[in-house]
Amino acid sequence: MLTGRSLPQTNSSNHQNYLFHLDNLSVEFGATKALKNIQLTIYPGEILFLTGPSGAGKTSLLSVLGGHLEPTSGKAILPQERNSKHFVSTVFQDLRLLQKKTCEDNMWMAYDSSIYDSKNDFYREMEDLCRLLHVHDHMNRKIEDSNGGLRQKVAMIRALLSRPTALLADEPTSSLDKENSYRLFEVLNHFNHKKGLTLIWATHNKELIKQFPGKIAHLDAGRLVYSGHACFI
Repeated sequence: MLTGRSLPQTNSSNHQNYLFHLDNLSVEFGATKALKNIQLTIYPGEILFLTGPSGAGKTSLLSVLGGHLEPTSGKAILPQERNSKHFVSTVFQDLRLLQKKTCEDNMWMAYDSSIYDSKNDFYREMEDLCRLLHVHDHMNRKIEDSNGGLRQKVAMIRALLSRPTALLADEPTSSLDKENSYRLFEVLNHFNHKKGLTLIWATHNKELIKQFPGKIAHLDAGRLVYSGHACFI
C-alpha cells in the first residue's frame, strides 16, 4: 500500500532515488503554453493518476515523461536516460496498433529476445494476460474488425509484455465499461505490487481513482495545481 505522501517539490539533487523528475518545465506550441513551470518528482513503484479537464496538459505531460516531447524550457530527467535498463512504455490515445494485423500479431510486437528466455516464455505470459483481460477468444481477430474496448486491452497487454519499468497510459479505459475498467486496473495493480511497476495514468474516471491506492497530479490550464492524496477527487 502506498503512503499517499505529497509528491516532493524539491530539487532533484537531494533525492537521487527518484524515477522521473521535472524541474520548472514548460512546453509551448507556438503561442499555446501546454505546460507551465511544472515541478514534479515520481518515485519507483508509485501509482499516479493525472487528472484535469480536457486541454489541461495531461497528454503533453505524458509525452514528456515518455521521452516523446522535448520541453521548451526547464529540465526533464527521465529513467530511460539515466539507466539503459529502464524501459518506459507508453499507451497513447490512438493506441498505435496495426489495423490489418490480428490482436495476437500486435501483441507479438512486444517480443524481445533480450528480456525473454524463449518465445514459449513470451507466449505463456501473453496467454495469461489475455485470459485475465478476456482477450483469449479474440486472438485471431484483426484490429480493424475489433471494437474500441478490445483494441485498448490489446494495447495494454502489448505494453505489459514489454516488461517496462514504468507504464504511461492516456485514457486507457475510455472505451471500456465499468467491469472491464476495474479488471484492467486490477491487473495493473498486481504488476505494481508484485513487480514494482510504476504506473502513470491520465484519466477522467474518478470512480476508478477512488477504488485504488495511489496519488493524483491535477492539472489545470497547463499548471500543476495539486499533487498528493486522491482525497482531492
